[in-house]
Amino acid sequence: MKLGVREICDVVLKAKAAQKIGNKIFYKGEPVIYFDTLKTSSMEGAATTVYATGGRGNSRLIAWEGERTVTFTMEDALISPAGFMILSGAGLIEANENETIKVHVVEQTDDVTVTAGGQVEIEVDQVPYTRDGEDMVYVMLMDNGEVSSEPYIPATIVEKEADATHDAPYGLLTLKDSDDLDKFVTGCVVLVDYYTEKKSGVQQINITPDKFGGNYYLEASTLFRDQAGVDHPAEFIIPNCKVQSNFTFTMAATGDPSTFTFTMDAFPDYTRFNKTKKVLAAIQVFDGENAVELTRPRTKSTDVVDDYDKVIRPTSD
Repeated sequence: MKLGVREICDVVLKAKAAQKIGNKIFYKGEPVIYFDTLKTSSMEGAATTVYATGGRGNSRLIAWEGERTVTFTMEDALISPAGFMILSGAGLIEANENETIKVHVVEQTDDVTVTAGGQVEIEVDQVPYTRDGEDMVYVMLMDNGEVSSEPYIPATIVEKEADATHDAPYGLLTLKDSDDLDKFVTGCVVLVDYYTEKKSGVQQINITPDKFGGNYYLEASTLFRDQAGVDHPAEFIIPNCKVQSNFTFTMAATGDPSTFTFTMDAFPDYTRFNKTKKVLAAIQVFDGENAVELTRPRTKSTDVVDDYDKVIRPTSD
């Protein structure tokens, strides 16, 4: 039986040992992440060959092969925080009550009020984060969509509760007294650059110099097709693969969207169901659902069928 290969793989990486990703612990053998949006996937085997040469023309006489390597490469159309953590070896933090994440916000607003006493008050959609001794909120006047002033530092930043016009708590900024506040008028447009504190709904990926891609048990499912057009399920197994920590984000206004390439080096190890011999990789090919041999009864004129068109064989000729 000869087979052709064209279909993409669906890949699952399973933990080689207990590990923590974000706030979740994965135990040995437990699925860590599934890749079902791959664009390409390939497994490449290579070996080094050296030769003994001699005689006239110094021709090759004997060959020795060694340093066999197997590399599995896959290109994903989409990426998740967990997927990027596996690719880069980065740490993953999820915002919670005990460990908040500060998010950068750039907001353009005209909720500006100049009071009778000349004080400038500005409403922003979220509550700005503040820290003593450090300026973290900046207000700039806008003119025809462009910044037209130096940054102003608010004198006070107050958190206001949600009300009839605000679905969530918001911030109220009051600018410091300055001779330049006469540039502000009620309803003018300003750009506010600040940070807000999130306790949920945010994940942060930390790329550190001492963390790299880990080792996983890889299983990749695909289809091989025979010359009769029947698809046969196939499985690639790499019992111990190390994810290379190289990555590139390509961001452009034109062309195809960025893809994410995972390159994994195979190391000898036992598969889950054979502890007698280490392998770099294993490939399983199964009979497809439509590959079952189809047979029909050898009917005679005396055969009859039931109400479901099932052949009922006679008890005698």
